[in-house]
Amino acid sequence: MMKRRQFITRTAIGVGTVTALGACGQTTPSAGTTGSDLPIVHWQMATSWPTSLDTPFGAAQMVAAQVSAMTNGRFTIAPAAAGEIVPGLQVLDAVQAGTVQCGHSASYYYIGKNSALAFGTCLPFGFNAQQQNAWLYHGGGMEAMNKLYSDFNVIAFPAGNTGVQMGGWFKREVNTVSDLNGLKMRIPGLGGEVLARLGVNVQVLPGGEIFLALDRGAIDAAEWVGPYDDEKLGLNNAAEFYYYPGWWEPGSSFDFMVNLTAWQQLPKEYQAVLQAAAAYANVDCLSKYDSRNPEALQRLLAKGTKLRPYSREILTAAQRESTALLEEKAADNPSFREVYDSWKTFREAISRWHRVSELGYGSFAIAAPPPP
Repeated sequence: MMKRRQFITRTAIGVGTVTALGACGQTTPSAGTTGSDLPIVHWQMATSWPTSLDTPFGAAQMVAAQVSAMTNGRFTIAPAAAGEIVPGLQVLDAVQAGTVQCGHSASYYYIGKNSALAFGTCLPFGFNAQQQNAWLYHGGGMEAMNKLYSDFNVIAFPAGNTGVQMGGWFKREVNTVSDLNGLKMRIPGLGGEVLARLGVNVQVLPGGEIFLALDRGAIDAAEWVGPYDDEKLGLNNAAEFYYYPGWWEPGSSFDFMVNLTAWQQLPKEYQAVLQAAAAYANVDCLSKYDSRNPEALQRLLAKGTKLRPYSREILTAAQRESTALLEEKAADNPSFREVYDSWKTFREAISRWHRVSELGYGSFAIAAPPPP
């Protein structure tokens, strides 16, 4: 186990690993091979997304498109929607078992395996997208996550981010903490655990099942991502109150997961291609969300959606319970503690800087509308 973890850490620091199974009888060429001497490789990718959600599923497709383009079609990956190969919440299992060579998912779907996997996606009241990327790429985050993933014979790279999410759709208004008591809400990850501590009956459903559950009253509320994706799912047709901000997902990363055995069988050129493709998709996905969400929100409002901010009472209670939950996780799980301590140190430093830079600018230029 230790040797495997040491390998993962070194690989992440070096070429910045992305794993994939050695499919199609591939044999690894010698280090000196280039161009047409590289093998022809075809992989399958399981994802957690329906094809209708063209931004997260599009990030998976972008990885595949970049890999094909950079290898002149010699290395191809076929993304499959949730349910086509495995259910949307079993992507990590499929990659670990070798059912597929790679997958595209969110690490926090798998906190039942190890609570520390939440860090790969986001933490309640944690990093925004810019901070998350800084931590992953240059704050030791990617190395920490791949140390965790090594227990599952997987290595992963960030390959998408949603930015700050919305706070969910509700059939009725929630103004106080007592309004949350007994509410049935679809919300995964540690955010769900925080709301459970506030009295919410938490449900975990893949994206493709949310609308029917909300529309038929199986749940009272649901969160997904933001205006563009939520409109795609039709959530505005099942609930009228739309809350913000999504304090539990201030900058959620998607992961491109690859089987470690497959990664080791790839020539170094293909390893570098996978890393570059994931990084491209990471930037592209966030940019799409930031360009598509503003118009989608205006369409939702025009259709009768009622936009509501969470009350300070709810936000304060949620932040208090979030801090308590993280400390409890760290006390119970040594691997959570290891990541959490370094994560907190990075958060303190980047928060000091962003209070001066990002908040200093945004509190004036963004908070106040421009003069007529």
